[in-house]
Amino acid sequence: MRHYDFKDIEEKWQKAWEDQACFRTSETHDGRKYYVLEMFPYPSGRIHMGHVRNYSIGDVVARYKRMQGFDVFHPMGWDAFGLPAENAAIKNNTHPAKWTYENIAYMRSQLKRLGYSYDWEREIATCHPKYYRFEQEFFLKFLEKGLAYRKKAPVNWCPSCHTVLANEQVEEGLCWRCDSEVQQKELSQWFLRITDYAEELLQALDTLTDGWPERVLTMQRNWIGKSVGAEISFKVKDLDEDITVFTTRPDTLFGATFMSLAPEHPLVERLIPGTGQEAEVRSFVERISKMDRIVRTAEDLEKEGVFTGRYCVNPVTGREMPVYVANFVLMGYGTGAVMAVPAHDQRDFEFATKYDLPMQIVIMPREGTLELSSMTEAYTEPGVMANSGKFDGMDSEAAKQAIIDHLADGGLGKPTVNYRLRDWNISRQRYWGAPIPVIYCDACGIVPVPVQDLPVELPLDVKVNPDGRSPLPGCESFVNVTCPKCGQAARRETDTMDTFVESSWYFARYLSARNEDAAFDPRDVEYWMPVDQYIGGIEHAILHLLYSRFFVKALRDEGYLNHDEPFKNLLTQGMVLLGGSKMSKSKGNVVDPDEMIVKYGADTVRLFCLFAAPPEKDLEWNDKGIEGSSRFLSRLWRLVDELEEVLSPVGPCAAANGALTEAEAELRRKEHDTVRRVERDIENKFQFNTAIAAMMELVNTLYATKDEVRGSANGPKLLSSAISSLLVALSPIAPHICEELWARLGYTRTLALEPWPAHDPEALKTSEVTVVVQVNGKLRGQISVAAEASSEDIQAQALNDQNVVRHIEGKNIVKVIVIPGKLVNVVVR
Repeated sequence: MRHYDFKDIEEKWQKAWEDQACFRTSETHDGRKYYVLEMFPYPSGRIHMGHVRNYSIGDVVARYKRMQGFDVFHPMGWDAFGLPAENAAIKNNTHPAKWTYENIAYMRSQLKRLGYSYDWEREIATCHPKYYRFEQEFFLKFLEKGLAYRKKAPVNWCPSCHTVLANEQVEEGLCWRCDSEVQQKELSQWFLRITDYAEELLQALDTLTDGWPERVLTMQRNWIGKSVGAEISFKVKDLDEDITVFTTRPDTLFGATFMSLAPEHPLVERLIPGTGQEAEVRSFVERISKMDRIVRTAEDLEKEGVFTGRYCVNPVTGREMPVYVANFVLMGYGTGAVMAVPAHDQRDFEFATKYDLPMQIVIMPREGTLELSSMTEAYTEPGVMANSGKFDGMDSEAAKQAIIDHLADGGLGKPTVNYRLRDWNISRQRYWGAPIPVIYCDACGIVPVPVQDLPVELPLDVKVNPDGRSPLPGCESFVNVTCPKCGQAARRETDTMDTFVESSWYFARYLSARNEDAAFDPRDVEYWMPVDQYIGGIEHAILHLLYSRFFVKALRDEGYLNHDEPFKNLLTQGMVLLGGSKMSKSKGNVVDPDEMIVKYGADTVRLFCLFAAPPEKDLEWNDKGIEGSSRFLSRLWRLVDELEEVLSPVGPCAAANGALTEAEAELRRKEHDTVRRVERDIENKFQFNTAIAAMMELVNTLYATKDEVRGSANGPKLLSSAISSLLVALSPIAPHICEELWARLGYTRTLALEPWPAHDPEALKTSEVTVVVQVNGKLRGQISVAAEASSEDIQAQALNDQNVVRHIEGKNIVKVIVIPGKLVNVVVR
């Protein structure tokens, strides 16, 4: 018996695929295209088991679709800029570029060791100037259109990382990377006006319902956060200032009794001078500004506030309303000011109760009444208007529009649509990123770098500061330039772009990865986009996917692309767990893919990752599971080794000759049923685990029937056909062993280029089927009947079954339900 030497076999076939360019993308553009893509990795140094699972899923899809005759595009690249690379380089006393490219080389070798069917000729790295040169071109187009702009804004600042953090990167007031206390800072920053596309981003989600998980669609809808309501102005008493609020509840305006401002609201500093409240307000603002914004919006947050010393005037009641700064109000939604209606909003109710502020009921239940003295919580349901002037007695839902119209007529407010989505801050004050292509001139102001001068290359001859501060402001050869407009001395922008910018268009750059004259070839875009199947983790459900959708729409409007959405279908795979927890170095529960490949081989690692759980579920790693996958492949190897002398390249699902014995018919039926089930399970949301189970059953059948059929007239052909079908069906999952065994059967063309077999429906028919017999819904027997037996014959046989007879004896048969080929249920009294 030959030894299953997976190391030599895997190296052999990886070289063969590369030599034959099996996975090179077609340039003909004349087939049925299928673009499958996994989210590209950050080159951290080593791939982890989450990567292996993600890329194994994508590789099965790519190989399966090729076999089905699709023109497949399956590229790979590197999300190579960013703070982690810079911090790792500092820690290891090296340069981020050296660190990144060395990691790319090693991780590329790891991916090749796993046998993934990538077209490596399309490989990209986002830190390469030939990549970000076009990103800078997009920025200039956006700047010209007004989609990119610069403004001063309060930001989350990490004093240790020396950079701005997104709201999502602040956890309980601390930096998610280094646990430093985050500060609020006002800086001039570059933004992309994603809010211009808020409505289209929201509405277009309806076009993705057939291909995206509902969970992701819901997360994006909530993140965009559309609200329809009114914008209302409240005059500040004794100051020439207005406080503008956005509310979805204009029907409660008559019940507004105080005003709540966000601590970050720019009006706060203009309200407090001369009130005697300056010190208390500023102390409160400083303390609250350090809190995690997510915590500040939590339902169980203890409501806190401080009186500013000022009052504003309710525009419909004339009531003077005290103005507070409150911890639960944020600048990130609406206007950063909330008209407080404590009788009809729970947060306001809790705040008013704590600070003994007035309440006014303006909506009564449709049945019954409310009394302030007996209220223990806010009444938030619709009802009938009360204490609301001419609107009394109206249905509160109808009153919303009536009050908006009333405000608009008086110049006190207007109907407004508001979005939770904020413009995208792309400025980062770190070194390892794509330079923002603008120049600052004292005479000309902000001057775009001319397109012909792109790329603005990130200088590599700098020493990275040990404390993480960007070296770019001190790099005179980079900063000091002449103004493209007037020729005077000028300064280059030293902020770099958020790495989400690079990952928002990489999928389109793959199409024309070696084109140095244009970001995209229109012919490639027309043929390949959008991505047919995108695969990645649920943690990217909002920002990466939302930014990518925005970028496609913005580039479409600039004439670069011709489609509306980047990803037609999305699969969000679960995490790989060990001991119930996500694998991480800090927890010491990491399984190293390299060690697993050395011990078990790439095919076994791939097989286990796909068999242990459905792709959308979390996968619990366990040694017994991977050992079981290893045993299955060894069992397949031994089977072919034992039968090799009778096997020949007859092709999968080969036609049978003449009459078959019972064992031969069962083997043929199992072969064709396996091909049918594997195809069905892959097509049905990539249920690889059940597809693998079907192939394991076929192996069991082969072992059970091989001795009986190998010597018969049809036996060698049937065994050859069944094993051929098995190898084709298994090859997307465990390609190396299948290629080797395929060659041993006598095939000369690589299995990677074989078509998917077509099962024969006639082969699935059986001479007999097992039918379950129930009496009053309880199992009382099983009978074997001819597959073509009539309902009458099945009923007669069921009623003659001795166990069934015992359970119906002495009782009246009310009816007999027969489901041919499956079930008989006898209903008795």
